[in-house]
Amino acid sequence: MSTYMAKKDELGRKWYVLDAAGKPLGKTAVAAADILRGKTKPEFTPHVDCGDFVIIINAEKAVLTGKKATQKYYRHHSGWTGGLKEIQYGTLMAKRPEFAMELAVKGMLPKNSLGAAALKRLRVVQGPEHNHQAQKPIVVD
Repeated sequence: MSTYMAKKDELGRKWYVLDAAGKPLGKTAVAAADILRGKTKPEFTPHVDCGDFVIIINAEKAVLTGKKATQKYYRHHSGWTGGLKEIQYGTLMAKRPEFAMELAVKGMLPKNSLGAAALKRLRVVQGPEHNHQAQKPIVVD
């Protein structure tokens, strides 16, 4: 018996909505990464991009557990001497909650072309409304 290998053209992509209100940032990011990667499908194939689209709503209402709001930092470097920039996650969640959610999901995807393609299918919005009703997204609990 041969192993089934999914083909990219045979797979249909669906749209899913995840509500982050009152849920930990990491738990929402894990659920989104699994759907983006295609791990929730029975025909999952590791080397094929077989994931679906994900819309995360209420990103500003996601919760940071423990002391992450004060002890965890987002750091990036400009490339110049002394160019290290850092911001606490509590401040980042207050100013740019969509970016914080995208960072969490990006960290859970593979660091290759499959992860980059999956990240393009992620949409994060601050409030409860999104503009993708035409795709008839499925709400995930």
